[in-house]
Amino acid sequence: MNTIRQSLCFGAFARTKTAQEVIAAAARIGYESIEMLPQEHWPMVRDHGMGIAIIVGHASLPDGLNKTANHPRIESELRENIDLAAENGIPSLITFSGNRHGAGDEVGLANCAEGLSRVQGYAERRGVTLCMELLNSKVDHPEYQCDHTPWGVRLCRMVDSPRVKLLYDIYHMQIMEGDLIRTIDAHHQWIAHYHTAGNPGRRDLDDEQEISYPAVMRAIARSGYTGFVGHEYTPRGDAVDSMRATFDTCNVQA
Repeated sequence: MNTIRQSLCFGAFARTKTAQEVIAAAARIGYESIEMLPQEHWPMVRDHGMGIAIIVGHASLPDGLNKTANHPRIESELRENIDLAAENGIPSLITFSGNRHGAGDEVGLANCAEGLSRVQGYAERRGVTLCMELLNSKVDHPEYQCDHTPWGVRLCRMVDSPRVKLLYDIYHMQIMEGDLIRTIDAHHQWIAHYHTAGNPGRRDLDDEQEISYPAVMRAIARSGYTGFVGHEYTPRGDAVDSMRATFDTCNVQA
């Protein structure tokens, strides 16, 4: 039986708790990873028996790979962070399409594929996966280009590398597409990382929001996925109580 491996996105939980409190609580609850946290805290994560699932690979979210003028800068940043990830046992890096800035989807797609192709061989040699993040352009990130799963899947097919996949953010794709379980069933082979949050509001994964997270987690587990699901939301109440409730909600098997 496949069980979800859970990870905690550091930033929102560290707004009201110290790094020590967040990391110690996550380990005590049963999380296997803390992700997207400052490098100064990485040794503390390892000291608590956890790993680091993913970090950001390049700057910046709105000004990304869909502009060819950015490719030299992003290639340099990705190569540097691929080395950093490989040396620290971090399996994945986040990449961003960037905002459209007037570019059509076909142009943006070709440009992102070209940019990722510049580093795919290096990522393959170093064993690090580049995850293009799917984000909503309706509420949180106006004009962001990689805002639908089919576009992201086309990108992965174009680059055609086992080290170029998608970060499927469940919250963002609920806003843009819905149909979460059918999408996961159909496209799970292109997904190397997942993020969660409650919709609407990007808050807790509770009964005040519309996504049935146990059902979505069962679909992920059923797909044979062995990577991490990272929780990226702002807790309504106490951060530790929230991370415990979220862990229990998502602690399912196929």
